[in-house]
Amino acid sequence: MADPSFDVVSKVDRQEVDNALNQASKELSTRFDFRGTGAKVEWAGEHAVTIEAETEERAKAAVEVFKEKLIKRGISLKAFEADEPAVSGKIYKINGRILEGIESDKAKKIAKFVRDEGPKGVQAQIQGDQLRVSGKKKDHLQEVIALLKNQDFGIALQFTNYR
Repeated sequence: MADPSFDVVSKVDRQEVDNALNQASKELSTRFDFRGTGAKVEWAGEHAVTIEAETEERAKAAVEVFKEKLIKRGISLKAFEADEPAVSGKIYKINGRILEGIESDKAKKIAKFVRDEGPKGVQAQIQGDQLRVSGKKKDHLQEVIALLKNQDFGIALQFTNYR
């Protein structure tokens, strides 16, 4: 039988992000402090979000509303990245991205961390935009999960396919 293993991934539930976006949009349309500011939040592609308002501080406040909704939906803020407001005519635009997948340099960092800090006999292999961690004992794998949860790699990590 194969060694016990699990995958380290960085994915977000697209439906939950969509729900957060719709809730934020609804709140922007009904809240008194956003009335008449033209504030809106909408998809701008597969993983891109655009936030617009007529003033810079309302645009930033709209980003905060969206972040609140993401948190309520159980999505880590490490999975959302927003640029600084940019003026486009009379409107301030903020471009945001939903981050998915583990970049190769971060994957190498995580694999090195598992090798250096993890228990003996645990290996981490990079497989595309995720890592597979395997070892002889399930207890060792649980130790690695605990170590990774306590470490900040700048991305949202999930642990799947634990066998």
